[in-house]
Amino acid sequence: MELLSDELLEDTYLAAIQYNLEDDFIRMLLIEMKRRQLNKSVVSNVV
Repeated sequence: MELLSDELLEDTYLAAIQYNLEDDFIRMLLIEMKRRQLNKSVVSNVV
C-alpha cells in the first residue's frame, strides 16, 4: 500500500465504490486511508 500516493489511494477508493468492487478491497483501502489520516470528506461523502 505504501507505493500508492495519497491521491491515487483516494481515487482508487472512490472508483472501487463507484464500480461496486469487493467489500474486502474497499475496506482495505479505507483502513489505509484512515491510517494515513487522509481527507475525511472523501470518506464521509461515500460511506
